[in-house]
Formats: sequence, structure tokens, C-alpha cells
Amino acid sequence: MRIPLRLIADTLCRFKSGELQPGRRNLFRSLGLCRTLTTINGNVFLGYGEESITKSFQVQIVDALRLGERSRASSLLLDFGNGIQSLQPNDFVYILNYCAKSPDPLFVMETLKLMVEKEIGLNEKCYYCMVQALCRGGYLEEACNFMKFLGENHGIYPLLPVYNYFLGACAKMKSIVHANQCLDLMEQRKIGKNEITYSELLKLAVWKRDLSAAHEIWKDYIKHYSLNIISLRRFIWSFTKLKDLKSAYEALQHMVALAINGKHFVRHTLKGRLRSSRLDIPIPSKVELLEPPNVQSGENEQSLALKFDIDAFSTDKPKSISAAVNTLNEHKNLPAMKVLRWSFTDVLHACARARDYELAEQLIMLMQNLGLQPSSHTYDGIVRAIIHTRGFRAGMKMLKVMEERNLKPYPSTLTSLSVQCSKELELDLAEALLEQVCKYSKPYPFNALLRACDTMDQPKRALRILAKMRQLKVQPSIGTYELLFSIFANVNFPYEAGNRLSHVDSRKRINAIEMDMAQNGVHHSLKSMKNLLKALGAEGMTTELLQYLHVAENLFYHTNTSLGAPVYNIVLHSLIKAQEIRTAILLFKNMKSSGLQPNASTYNIMVDCCSYIRCFKSGCALVSAMMRHGFILETATYTALIKILLEDDNFDEALSLLDQASLEGSQMDVLLYNTILKRASEKVRIDIIEFIIERMHQDKVQPDPATCSYVFSAYVDGGFHNTAMEALQVLSMWMISYEDITLEEKKREYEDNFVLSDDFKAESRILQVFKDYNENLAAALLNLRCRNEKGTMNIQSIFKYACNEYEMIRRDSSLLASCNL
Repeated sequence: MRIPLRLIADTLCRFKSGELQPGRRNLFRSLGLCRTLTTINGNVFLGYGEESITKSFQVQIVDALRLGERSRASSLLLDFGNGIQSLQPNDFVYILNYCAKSPDPLFVMETLKLMVEKEIGLNEKCYYCMVQALCRGGYLEEACNFMKFLGENHGIYPLLPVYNYFLGACAKMKSIVHANQCLDLMEQRKIGKNEITYSELLKLAVWKRDLSAAHEIWKDYIKHYSLNIISLRRFIWSFTKLKDLKSAYEALQHMVALAINGKHFVRHTLKGRLRSSRLDIPIPSKVELLEPPNVQSGENEQSLALKFDIDAFSTDKPKSISAAVNTLNEHKNLPAMKVLRWSFTDVLHACARARDYELAEQLIMLMQNLGLQPSSHTYDGIVRAIIHTRGFRAGMKMLKVMEERNLKPYPSTLTSLSVQCSKELELDLAEALLEQVCKYSKPYPFNALLRACDTMDQPKRALRILAKMRQLKVQPSIGTYELLFSIFANVNFPYEAGNRLSHVDSRKRINAIEMDMAQNGVHHSLKSMKNLLKALGAEGMTTELLQYLHVAENLFYHTNTSLGAPVYNIVLHSLIKAQEIRTAILLFKNMKSSGLQPNASTYNIMVDCCSYIRCFKSGCALVSAMMRHGFILETATYTALIKILLEDDNFDEALSLLDQASLEGSQMDVLLYNTILKRASEKVRIDIIEFIIERMHQDKVQPDPATCSYVFSAYVDGGFHNTAMEALQVLSMWMISYEDITLEEKKREYEDNFVLSDDFKAESRILQVFKDYNENLAAALLNLRCRNEKGTMNIQSIFKYACNEYEMIRRDSSLLASCNL
């Protein structure tokens, strides 16, 4: 007989309100209801007795917790404890299990309090869930005290899985103190270790970066257990993380031997994880770690590597290498082979970090011999290992192999290759690789390409890289902004001097970069500020330069960071270049009065400043102060002093100073000689020109385009046109090389492709040489080609203009380089 739901609901309400007396319960039985109706503290339960009521209470409590109704859950828990007399530990497992997974450590404590008040004991499940909830909630101290308290006061001791879980939580939360307390507790209570314990201890050793601890764990493990593939996998992982490539490689050899001998013992759990199928019974190992094999050059490396693994570790040796491979091929689909491939991958990634390409190559060959198919993760390690020694081309070959095997490269594989391409200035390929990346969060590969754009002066490409970063939502780092200031903060330099229009553009760019820094919460570093000051100085924006110097002083004063002399050197050099001499002198005095000690570069810059005021006495005073502070006179110092003397056309004293620099062992450079040649050319002192060129030849100082310009102009202004062309030809040859053998070797290549070629693309090929940052060679080839084509006067004006412009750029950059700016 079916009972209307409305009748049942109405009857329940009446019973709860007290309208129905207990004797009327027979009414339900007469209606065909076999269950009993029970009320506890105002809560009505329809069920088969106490067991059903207990379960119903637990479900209601967990439902209340899921809905966030904690007060209702607490009230139900209290009713649960007061309403049922014969509660057992298992009656709380459902609640505690939910609290462990949530986690909800506070409700666990509330439950524990109730269980203690009702004198309900704890079983293993309750204990485990409580510790699990406390650990997941971050209450390691409370979990540790809980374990100690129950053992000391109630004689309740947890089993090993509880300790293992606690150790795992310590490893996850990186708490060595609590891990040591747990180990002490285990030792006091004579709790042994199983394989999971060793696994958790290895995680702690890896986090501490304690290689010796990992080796101690290895020694203790083999005293109690024989090696298996899963345990070896854990040790290989830890050794690679701790950068012990040798031990990782040796452990890998043990694993290969076990696989060859068919000792797999690996299975899938219900959750899909791989576990050892061997019973966890301590059996001491009979092997120790061996040294890695010595591969002799006269033998086949592939065969020898596999032979070593078999002979050194196998007890049941296969008859041949092919038999070993066949043995593995028969089990290639087993879980053990997956674990073996993972370990090969770990060691390959360790090879990449250690840049040990030779070992990586051996491992690749061994994998091929064993029939192990590399995964995308494996190729990621291979590519990283080989590109550092063999360059990006070897990595691109690996990408092609992956494509043939229908394997998709990891983003980290593409970015590693892109970084290597950026380092080798292969910008097109580097950018193309980054374009293939769909998801990546680190700015490092983008910064590498931006650095290459800065080197190759390609701001348009840099803009595309920034757009890609925003597309992928990559957070810029301070390194990104340092490069942005270097690339975009100046507009005209080095091709032409700054003007009002370029100054306006420069301000807009700097404001845009700083606004983006503020939005991303990135503050200036010393390097970003230095790059910004360099850009302002290059544009000749001296007012803004001084303003930002004061900003930098205030900014780094509050962080207790000294700007240092290099920052002031940038400003001083820029002020002198803009002929703001008084401002530069005042800044130098303020710098000294504030207690900041100038360095050698500072003194060299200020000696150069004396050439603008034509005061050799002041230059000597600075040199004297420089020597008193323990600085040795450098080539740049002599160059600045000679420049002062030449301002008064004092060639004799300048040449005497040149001899003194040579006697004191200073390294002569082209900038020093060009300083004399420039003034001699202006005064048409052919004797000085020829003397300096002879000295350059004796000192093996190669000329540059500025040298050619000064010598050529001097002869032309003196009316010696033929001599000018001959000197230009000789100097251009010297720019290529002083060695006759080298010139003879390159003669045919240069003549056919550049100098004597009738191809209209010859100049384009020479310009490509210039783009490859071999400007001296490019200038030399252009000079020789012009010499071969037409007369002197046809190229004179063009040549003179080009070399003067180059000299200006070269002089500025050389002075900066000599001052370590």
C-alpha cells in the first residue's frame, strides 16, 4: 500500500511538535513503514536504528560544513555526542575524513574535544585523518604536539603511515625543525622506516640542498632494502636535483641492469600512480655504487656503454647485447619502462644544467640501444644539453627529429633554443621560435632577445617582442626595463646629435617606460638608472640628466644603497661632451665633499675636461691626486693629457709623453694615436703623421677608419694626392691584418667577392659585413673598392665625411669603454 507523501510529512511535523504521543508510533507500522522514528535533541531521524541515525548525523554535519554553516555543524556535532550513548571511533571517520580533505583543522579540534569528553578512543583511521587535517591546514606545530601528547598521556601511538605523512608535510612546507622532531619521536618510540619514509626524507634533503644527507639516506636504505626500479627512480631524481651527476648516472646504471634482468616490480595503483609491486619487506642490498664506465676511444661507444651496464650489475647476464635489447623490447609497454625513461630524462636534464654534452650524448645512444623512445620531456633535456656546446643548429636538428616523430616540443624547449639563437645573434630564428610559444610566464627568453635587439640596434623588432610578452601576459622583470631604457630612451644617438624633436620623443618614451614600471610594481635598479642616464647624456638632455641624478640619489639613499662612482662618471662624461664644463667641475667637487671616492675613470674624465679649458696644470694636479689615491696611470690618462698639450700645438711635449707612456708599459691603443693624428692632420704636419703611423706599425696597433681619415686628409690638404691614395690602400690592408700570411689567404676571397667584383650587389655584401659588427673590415673593403674604381678627388669628400662621422661615434664609445662606463 502506498502512503501519500503529504500524510507522512504532516505526521512527522505533528510528532516533532508533541501532538503525537510515543504510543502512537504503531500508526506508522500499520501504514506499512518498517523503519523506526527517533528523535534526538529535537532532531527527527527515520531509519533502521542507531547505526542509521549515526550515519545520518555524520552526513548532516558534513553537508553543513560544505555549505559553510559552521555554527549549525557545531550544534549537530554536540547533539550527535549527547544523543547517542554507544559511539565508537568509526562513527567519526566520515566527518574526520572530510575535514582532512577540506582541510578543516579547527573542526577536527572541535571533534577531538568532544571525543575526549565522551571518553571515545582513537583508532588508526581517526588518528591519520586528524594529523592529515592539521598538516594540510598548515598547523605542523599542533600536529607534532598532538602526536606527542597522545603517546605520553594516553598511550596511543600512531603507526608508521602517520609519521610518513607528517614528514611529507614537512617536506612540502619546508620545515626542517618539525621533521627533526618527528624523526626524534620515531627513534624514541622505536618506529622503523619503510620505503615511503626514505622517499619523504629524500624530499627534505633536496629542499635543504644537502647532498651529504641524500648519500646518508642511500647508505641507510641499502642496509635494509634491496634496490628496485621505483626506489632508484627516487634516488636518481634527488641526485639530479642536488647536481650530483655522477651518482645519478651510477644509479641509472643500476636501474638499467634491473630492467635487463627482468626485475621490474612496478604496477599501477587505482589512482593511476606507479608503485612498487614488491612486498615492503626489508632485505639488505648486496651492491654498492660503482664508478662510471671508462669508454675507450678504440671501441664502439654504443656497445660498450650497454656492455658495462650488463657486466657490472647483472647477476643473470644475457648472452649478448642483442639479447638484452630483446629482453627490454618484450617489456617495452610495461610501467617499468616508463619509469626507466623518466630517469633517463632526469639525468639528461642534469647534463643540461651541468653542460655535460658528452655524457648526454652517451645517454642518448644508450636509450636508442635499449629501445626506449624519448618523450617530449626527454628531448627537452637533450636540446638543453647540446645547445651550450654545439650551438643552436644542433638543437634545431633535434626539433626536426621531434617533428618526424610527431612529438610536440615543450615551451621550455623552444625558449631555450630561442635564448641560444639570441646569444648567437640569430634574431629572425629566435623570434620565430618565440612566436611558436603559446603559454609561458618567465621573461628570461624575451629579455635575451631584447638584449640581442639592443646589440644589433633593432628597436622595431624589440617592439614586436614586447607585444608578444603582453599577448602571453608575461610579467616584465627589472631586467626587461633595463633593456627598454637602453633601446628606446634615446632617439638620435649614435647617428646624429639630439635636437628638440628627438628630446620630446625621448621624454615621452621614458615616461611611458616608467609608467609601465609603476603599474607592474617594479622599482628602478642601479643598472636601469645607469641606462637611463646614459640615454639622456647621449641625447644631450643635460637638464633632465641632472634631475634624474638627484632622483637616483634620493631613491637609493632611502634603501641604503650607494650610487657609486660609475653613475657619476656617466653624468660627468655627458656634461663634458655637452661642454657644460662648470657644471661638471661643480658636480665633481660635490661628489668629493659628500665622501664619495672617485675611481680611476673619474679622474680620466676630469683630466679630459681640462682639454676644454686648455689647462695642463689642472690636468697634472688631477693626475697627482690620482696617484696619491693609489691609482696607476692608464692609457686613457695619457690620452687626455696629450689632448691638452695638443690644444696648444705642443707636439714635442705630446710625443715625449707618448714615449713616457710606452716606457711605463702602458698598452698603446688606436684612440691614443688617433688623438695625435687628428691634430697633426688639422695642422698638415706630415712628419708627425708618418712618425705616428710608423709607431703604430711597430706596436702592432691596427688602424681604424678614423686613422685612415686623418692620414688621407693630411696628404690631400698637403697636395700629395697620389701618396694619399697609396696610404689609404696600405692602411686599409693593415685594417684587415698585419700578417702577410693572413692577407694572402684572404686575398682571393676579398678580391673576387668585394674589391674587384663587377656585381652591383658587392656594396650590399660589404654592408652586411658591417652589420655583422666587423666595421673595420667593412671600411677597409669599401676603401679598397673605391681605390680600384675612380680617381682621388671623386671619393675625397664622401670618404672624408664618412670617416669623420665614424670617428665621432668611435671616440665617444671608446672613451666610455676605457672608463668602464
